[in-house]
Amino acid sequence: MDLGSLFLVVALAILVGIYVAQPFMKHSKAERLVPKASRAASSDHERSVLLAERDRILTALHELDFDHALGKIPEEDYPLQRVEMLKAGANILKQLDGIEPGQNSKELSAEDRVEAAVTARRADARRITNAGRGLDELDQAINARRRQKQEKSAGFCPKCGSPVQKSDVHCSRCGATLK
Repeated sequence: MDLGSLFLVVALAILVGIYVAQPFMKHSKAERLVPKASRAASSDHERSVLLAERDRILTALHELDFDHALGKIPEEDYPLQRVEMLKAGANILKQLDGIEPGQNSKELSAEDRVEAAVTARRADARRITNAGRGLDELDQAINARRRQKQEKSAGFCPKCGSPVQKSDVHCSRCGATLK
């Protein structure tokens, strides 16, 4: 092999190496140029995660209270579980306050804010339940009407077999005399 060929191969290898490493170099320069944007995106992501965790804990507290009301959770376990969830919720709210201080942090403690959120969710659940009761009342009225109609039923026409009422003299389908 010739010395000129050797230099050509080495030069070509160096150029290929630089070409392959170029995206990695640009990425590190971009990070140095825009650190604030990445920090803001990270902060938004962290806030979003904390808000989702807060909602999960509020839902878990609501379900715990509901299960306790139904008798699914023993009396001795309920207070311990509730206090543990309240502490977790308070920690999440403190972390949220650290990211973005709110006005509520001065007025109420984190645990009081968790309690207020649980109370608000209970009120929402009661409103939904009461709206569902309106449908239940409608269903009850429909069922009562059906029962009244069945009580008036006298049986079936002896000729065609269609249902007839007690007050019917003739069959409404075939016209046969019933009495």
